[in-house]
Amino acid sequence: MTRGARLFLFAVMAFGQFMALVDIQIVAASLNAVQAGLSAAPDEISWVQTAYLMAELVMIPLAGFLARALSTRWLFAASAGLFTLASALCGLAWDIDAMIAFRVFQGFVGGAMVPTVWATGYLLFSGRDRALASSILGVVTMLAPVTGPTIGGWITELIGWRWIFYINIVPGIAVTVLSAMLIRFDTAQPSLLRTLDWSHLLAMALFLSCLDYVLEEGPRHDWFHDTGIAVAAWVALVAFLLFVERSLHSATPVVRLTPFRRPTFVLASTLALATSAAIFAATYLVPVFLGRVRGFNSLDIGTTVCVTGLGMLVSAPLTMRLLKHCDPRLVMLIGVLLFTASLWLFSFIGPDWGFRELFWPHVLRGVAGMLCVVPAANLALADLADEALHEASGLFNLLRNLGGALGIALVNTWLQDHGRLHLLRLGEALGARGDQARQALDGVRLALAAHTTDAAQALLAAQALFERQLQRQALVLAFDDVFRQMAWLLLATVLLLPWCRPAPPSSTPHAIES
Repeated sequence: MTRGARLFLFAVMAFGQFMALVDIQIVAASLNAVQAGLSAAPDEISWVQTAYLMAELVMIPLAGFLARALSTRWLFAASAGLFTLASALCGLAWDIDAMIAFRVFQGFVGGAMVPTVWATGYLLFSGRDRALASSILGVVTMLAPVTGPTIGGWITELIGWRWIFYINIVPGIAVTVLSAMLIRFDTAQPSLLRTLDWSHLLAMALFLSCLDYVLEEGPRHDWFHDTGIAVAAWVALVAFLLFVERSLHSATPVVRLTPFRRPTFVLASTLALATSAAIFAATYLVPVFLGRVRGFNSLDIGTTVCVTGLGMLVSAPLTMRLLKHCDPRLVMLIGVLLFTASLWLFSFIGPDWGFRELFWPHVLRGVAGMLCVVPAANLALADLADEALHEASGLFNLLRNLGGALGIALVNTWLQDHGRLHLLRLGEALGARGDQARQALDGVRLALAAHTTDAAQALLAAQALFERQLQRQALVLAFDDVFRQMAWLLLATVLLLPWCRPAPPSSTPHAIES
């Protein structure tokens, strides 16, 4: 296979991965429209997103086993084809139960594309082309969650929420057909399917789905004070122990933990988990700030945060060049320091910050994210044998996705805790300056009284406005604290970098059939 053919094949697969990743967040800005369209309750609609994530997490580590059993060609083609079918079913959903079921199906089948592309990049390429492939996957990995809400909000505003799913159909068919025609570098071992350890698969599914449920729903329900969260956590723990036992002692484990025997893989995966926590947390926090504090709609939010993608695109060739000439640990150190700096800039966020104030922190975040994601993958996967790549890629991407879920859970919890603390402190400060507070309240009341003849109504409106402003200021201070905490935690990860030993440069890629 020529270099051009390899690059084209890889581009097709990377686009399939982008579709799977963007669909995690594409519903984020359209949940209200989906809720209205399906007559769903407020506590049900969040499952449109949570169900997809839970199912995708289960498939990601399973993809390595399926790639060996079905071959990369048929696993990827089946994943893309079934993802396309699931997208059409999501668009046709008639109620919230059907939507959740179809989103589970969509996340599960689409999840196989994510680790398969990473493994393929290391199988197909070496040297400079491998750095190019890694940079492309880094852009896809970071750009998809950033652009998902913007794409979804734009489509919903123009042609309706069902089209955020229908839009996958034509490109999904193209990816399915092209991957089935072009992928030709490994063979299937269907006999593996007859030896599948079902107890291992069940343990993995329970562990990952319950863990994701705890991380997604914990901040909303006060964590283990909620019976459902506590039960899910215990199920996840027991399932995890069974999963590890089966991984070590099963004759044919679904997921082998052998990559964790390499210290560099463990450390690089830990770094990926930590940096993904920071990346996903920042990606989540800024739209929440713009929506809750500034009152932006989905399109305004998308326009404000899209400059992060500009930083990624600028950083991609820089990352490729640096990885070609520098130790990946040095590249990652630069990325972590720059990302920490961007979080520190966000920690001074004010109640009136918008596009202009957030522009450079967003660009810096985009540049730094690329310098974090790609070197971590190179450290984890570069020196693995071909037969171990699929399994290691699945575990690496699993930890990266879990890092994202953990980061969002942490910042949600911190935001609530710091918000309550700052509200209490602001209340105490107003109590200590009672005369000034009363004067400010009287000023608002008199301004409102000019527009109404009811003095009591004016007083109530002034008190409500005063309370909203107090809550808004407490929330802004909480955002500052959370960004600062994330910055310190991310900075601490640089202590792991000296212990990661980069692989020697690979001279030849995997043998490819012509």
